[in-house]
Amino acid sequence: MRQLKVLLVDDDTINRKLIKTLLAHHKELVKEVIEANNGAEALEIVKSHSDIDLVLLDILMPILDGRGFLKAFRSQKSNSNIPVIVLTTDDSKKTEVLNYGADDILIKPIKEDNLIKHITYWTQEVE
Repeated sequence: MRQLKVLLVDDDTINRKLIKTLLAHHKELVKEVIEANNGAEALEIVKSHSDIDLVLLDILMPILDGRGFLKAFRSQKSNSNIPVIVLTTDDSKKTEVLNYGADDILIKPIKEDNLIKHITYWTQEVE
């Protein structure tokens, strides 16, 4: 399996550090993690990094939330094969975020084994 370039989008610094630490335990899977504080910043990063393999996305964020990011991200045909896994505390949003173009949803707090299992599944699907 190739190593992945992951875009991690979350306005909570502690959540980003936690996810980054979990991913760092799996260097054979993840080569780089790029961080964004909100959906608007993430969209700018996507424009300049055409080699993003996976997006880990929070929903509730200031400026541009996860739904707004998904709508804009999925409107670009070049992003159609990039898996987006939503990380949220709100299980009731599952249908909504899947309708906006997310591929999967994980409920916070994130457990390392579950995160890696989902990343592996979605990245094998697109290879």
